[in-house]
Amino acid sequence: MAAITEPVAANANQINQDILRVLTPPSSLYVISVLLLMGVVGAGVAALAYQTWKGFGVTGLNHPVMWGVYITSFVFWVGIAHAGTLISAILYLFRAKWRSAINRGAEAMTVFAVITAALFPLIHIGRLWKVYFMLPYPNQRGLWVNFKSPLIWDVFAVNTYMIISILFLYVGLIPDIAAARDKCTDWRRNLYNILALGWRGTAEQWRHHARTVLHLSGLATPLVLSVHSVVSWDFAVSLVPGWHTTIFAPYFVAGAIFSGMAMVITLMVPVRKAFGLEAHIRSEHFDNMGKFIVLTSSIVAYSYAIEFFMAWYSANPFEQGSFWHRAFGDYWWATWIMIICNVVIPLPLWIKRVRVNVVALWVISIFINLGMWFERFVIITTGLSHEYNPAAWGYYTPSWVELTILLASFAWFLMWFLLFLRIFPIVAIQEVKESHYETQEEGAH
Repeated sequence: MAAITEPVAANANQINQDILRVLTPPSSLYVISVLLLMGVVGAGVAALAYQTWKGFGVTGLNHPVMWGVYITSFVFWVGIAHAGTLISAILYLFRAKWRSAINRGAEAMTVFAVITAALFPLIHIGRLWKVYFMLPYPNQRGLWVNFKSPLIWDVFAVNTYMIISILFLYVGLIPDIAAARDKCTDWRRNLYNILALGWRGTAEQWRHHARTVLHLSGLATPLVLSVHSVVSWDFAVSLVPGWHTTIFAPYFVAGAIFSGMAMVITLMVPVRKAFGLEAHIRSEHFDNMGKFIVLTSSIVAYSYAIEFFMAWYSANPFEQGSFWHRAFGDYWWATWIMIICNVVIPLPLWIKRVRVNVVALWVISIFINLGMWFERFVIITTGLSHEYNPAAWGYYTPSWVELTILLASFAWFLMWFLLFLRIFPIVAIQEVKESHYETQEEGAH
């Protein structure tokens, strides 16, 4: 699998033309894709309306498994959102220049993934009009949420993450919005005029912009560790066998970066091909993302192994029974899908020829996304379905309502990403130019 020779941008004008090409009128295939996604979202809305009207009995949720596809998807989408902060904030602080071509797509993905994740707690409530019970605010009823519950910690963590992610995306977009404003002649020009906030590219504006990005990076970096740690505490603070473990916080954070980086690859490979961005999203970018996947896949594999080891070492029959049930019980198929997709399939990425082969990397990233969804499913369902009392053991089967809403969540996420593609530059123009000039200077020296 040899890497294909890639074109190189000639100058700054060529960079502008290549990246702003995504703002040209959409093709019929693009329009059909968006309409199909909207149709799937509409089916999800109809399923949610049916569930709201009939009640939670139309789902597969029942004692003892009261968390299922909805909470699995919530944790999955929060995890997907972590790659954007990693690429945009942490790698920015470490001055990793290779991030410049993929950070915009990762930031946009982060915003849409967090918005998608935030929907699932609302869906899981059942009675959507009771959502205000989740929010802590002064009221005459004298009722307050339980601040000791990690479920309310999620409200603060996810909303904080959403606000910072939107700010990070928007601040980084401002110079590129101004570039699009100067090129566009249609209705979008007025939109860009408003969103560009009077950007003219003066030295003073650039100085303030660089400082703002630096400060937001410093604020966003702890969120990578804190947000998914808080989500993991939804499980770790309980006494459910298979959940009550201190490894969950680092395990969940590594898994979030793992799945998020895979989703960046899944999205950016078709974007690169469709819009002819091979000169800017290059094999070295995929090589570095592949290295991150190798690292995080190794951490996830270690976490799987240490979970089983600690269950054996604990000599706790309930813990041992839970993990035996996980690997060889009713949900053996989900567990082995998780292990194969997250541990075995990424192994070829240790070889550079595979990392720089875009098709191979793209296929592997899709399997990782599948495996990471099943990881959350396995943790939730095997823990709840096989607790302490054998008389209370059960088996959870998702209903068509849950599966329709799950499918609609992916369509919702992709729909917003496709719409973003046609309104804003998907690659950070100014950062690509900086990398281009630095590369030329290094070559001259």
